[in-house]
Parts: sequence; structure tokens; C-alpha cells
Amino acid sequence: MAASRVGKWFFNLAKPVNSHVTQQSSLLANQQNQLNHVRTKMVDFRMIRDNKRRKTVQEYGPERFRINMVRKSKIIPREIKEIADKEIREFPLNSAPVRLHNRCILTSRPRAVLKRWHISRIMFRSLADYNNLSGVTRSSW
Repeated sequence: MAASRVGKWFFNLAKPVNSHVTQQSSLLANQQNQLNHVRTKMVDFRMIRDNKRRKTVQEYGPERFRINMVRKSKIIPREIKEIADKEIREFPLNSAPVRLHNRCILTSRPRAVLKRWHISRIMFRSLADYNNLSGVTRSSW
């Protein structure tokens, strides 16, 4: 079902544009906006939660990484490592990159997500079968 929505969106972009110059520039601008914003709504609450976690990781990531390097260093004294442990506990739990999970952008499926396209294997196969993914063909030998 989601594959048909993606296909309809793609074919709406291919509609002919009016020949008037003034209207054409505004229509091209609208098409450009459509290309930038493919997904405007999240599939479900899990995807919203994952996006919040990604923003938190991006915000606290560099500082958390530096403190972790201090904690794991073998050169730094134990007292400083204990201070770093206290500082790392003050970060939000969702700032840890371990809590991120790749999800399919079409169905929010958490398993078997292809990293390059950010879609699950099931959606990848259905989109590839109907030539909705450019440069992807079924293998045949």
C-alpha cells in the first residue's frame, strides 16, 4: 500500500508544466519544495521517538564522546575518571548512540532495514519490482 503512495507522488511530479513563464517559475519552485520534503508525517509513535533520540544524540554527542574518552583512558588518574563517570550520568539516557535503531521510513519496520535506502527489505523488493527505485534491477542469470 505504501509503495503505491510513493508511486503516485512520483507521477504527480511528472505532470506537464504550463507554458506561461510567470506561472512556470512558481510551479518549478513548488516542485522543488516537493522534492525536498518527501515525508511530512511520521508513520507511528516509534518513529517520532526515534527522531527525538537522534536529535538528542546529535546535541550531546560531541561532549559525551569526549567524556567517554576520559573515562576509558588508561593514562588518566582514577579520581578524574570518577568525576567523568558522574558527569556522564548527568546526561539524558537518550543521548547514548546505542539507543538509536534504524527504521524503515515507509513502514517504521525495525528489522532488515537497508542502510543505503533506509527502507526495509520488503519495501525495497516491492519498490524495485515496479521500477520505483532508480538504478536498481532484479538480478537474473
